[in-house]
Amino acid sequence: MKRGLHKKEFHGNGSAVIRDVILGGQDGLVNVLGIVLAVAEATNSRSVILISGLAATFAESISMAAVAYTSSKASKEYYDRQLAMEWQEVREKPAEEVAEVRALYAKKGFKGSLLNQIVKTITSNKKVWVQTMMRDELGLSEDEFAHPVRDALVVGFAAIIGSLIPLIPFILLPIPIAVVTTLGVSTLVLFGSGAIKANYTGTTPWKSGLEMALVGMTAAIAGYLIGKALGVLPL
Repeated sequence: MKRGLHKKEFHGNGSAVIRDVILGGQDGLVNVLGIVLAVAEATNSRSVILISGLAATFAESISMAAVAYTSSKASKEYYDRQLAMEWQEVREKPAEEVAEVRALYAKKGFKGSLLNQIVKTITSNKKVWVQTMMRDELGLSEDEFAHPVRDALVVGFAAIIGSLIPLIPFILLPIPIAVVTTLGVSTLVLFGSGAIKANYTGTTPWKSGLEMALVGMTAAIAGYLIGKALGVLPL
């Protein structure tokens, strides 16, 4: 049996929510940050900056929520298809599936009578047998894909919150100061999000935080350059 593995960085219901919060928040912040910097450089108008930023905020959140829903739903359909195939193989080719269970646990270091007992115990219950193949062979867990509506709501709401972060300084401060402030605040938020993500991905917090901050600042620089270019056009 040869199939591609479907893997995710996070596992479990709680960590799946954290994943969605980081995903939506990061995308919302980075996209709106680039837009407001571009508009600020091109127009120097608070009202235009805020209108552009808010329009991008809601467009981004709706888009991210829709993508999260369809992605989670597609993943659930993929899981169900693989589950049906495993059940079929257990029924129609039990000897091959027993051999696969044995091979899986032999790779984990089990051998001899202990390995035989493990294989016998797993294959004596077809539900446990199939779930073992899904988890250990294919790397799939139903909990990761069971809540497409929840995923959409979490991602969409996180995208709104993330998108508002670059806008707040433009509400409270003069535009030149707001530009510097939003860059600093956004960098810190991105770094913090990356550091939190490291707890679930197994990477170094400072490295993950720096990576996420660099992505955001790259978008900011691109936004600034685009705005500067547009600002000199004879519109």
